[in-house]
Amino acid sequence: MKRFDFKSFIVGILIGLVVFSFLITGAFLDRVVKFSFLDKILPREEKNLRVGGVDQKILNEESVVIDVAEKASPSVVTVSIKTPQQKVLEFSPFFGFRQGVQGGEEQDIGTGFIVSEDGLIVTNKHVVSNAQASYKVITKDDKEYEVKEINRDPSNDLAILKINPSDHPGTKLQALELGDSSNLKVGQFVIAIGTALGEFRHTVTTGVISGLGRGIVAGSVYEGYVERLDNVIQTDAAINPGNSGGPLLNSAGQVIGINVAVAQGAQNIGFAIPVNVIKDSLSKFKETGKFPAKPFLGVRYQMIGKQTAIMNDVPQGAYVVEVVSGSPAEEAGVKVDDIITKIDDKKLDSDSALADIIASKKPGDKVSLDIWRDGQSLNLSATLGEAE
Repeated sequence: MKRFDFKSFIVGILIGLVVFSFLITGAFLDRVVKFSFLDKILPREEKNLRVGGVDQKILNEESVVIDVAEKASPSVVTVSIKTPQQKVLEFSPFFGFRQGVQGGEEQDIGTGFIVSEDGLIVTNKHVVSNAQASYKVITKDDKEYEVKEINRDPSNDLAILKINPSDHPGTKLQALELGDSSNLKVGQFVIAIGTALGEFRHTVTTGVISGLGRGIVAGSVYEGYVERLDNVIQTDAAINPGNSGGPLLNSAGQVIGINVAVAQGAQNIGFAIPVNVIKDSLSKFKETGKFPAKPFLGVRYQMIGKQTAIMNDVPQGAYVVEVVSGSPAEEAGVKVDDIITKIDDKKLDSDSALADIIASKKPGDKVSLDIWRDGQSLNLSATLGEAE
């Protein structure tokens, strides 16, 4: 019979106690002190999560926002305006009318972002709509650049500003990476950066894509511009006046849209132009040095729907409210009170507006206009011009 080894038994117990103490201490450090010394020796492999057949990294939202903000902010600029000084009459209840001065001071009015290291910056057209004003852009590190050239896209609320990088020798401009807006999903996480309220530079807000393919009317008659924008992105990321022209980014820090408008009287409803629109315009601009011209007929109109047409015993179509002097419409013989019922045999109704058909044409194209005038049908021919 084998003799019991008491010494080995004691050594085994001691080893077990040491291992047990080691595990308890490790658990305490990991859970309470948040220090895992094993991770220092054997770092853990990054876990992947399989979602819908696609491997995606488990992301910490807070770190994503911080990383994107740090990466993108040097490429986001504030757009500042300086209007010429002019004398105006001001009324005071104590002193009556007296002469005052307006303008002459710089004011932050919008946002933009760098798209090339040689000094091209994208913003909204309405941000730089005042042709009599001068503009500057200010980077995150407070370097100021005079805007040397402004190119406005007649088809979209977009503009490209040109600055001279040599205004600050030794400083290299950083361009933002443009993403792809063709595969966006509702619920996708987004980040917006901009000069909120024209006062708080480089404000970072977050949210999700709330809707796609929206149609909105951007601007205000009081601000001097109104424009119909189709197929825009809706987001609940906080977008305020002053954010216009800033980037809407995905979690990889790529631009997926350019912030353009906020719904008045609503909360957390903002809109952005899809980045693919910007990429297309930017590509054509780099090739030719200008944006593609927008076709122009030269009428202001109101669409007559089916019910209105029946009630007034007139056809459906575009009721002409105004004909622009010297326009292709005037040269073709279009008059106020005409109803344009067809363009190139395409009926005009609530599903097919005049602007949609004209937008599909090019300057120089000849179009056939079917007109209803005082109970008679006419056919006119117009050659489309270029919108300014």
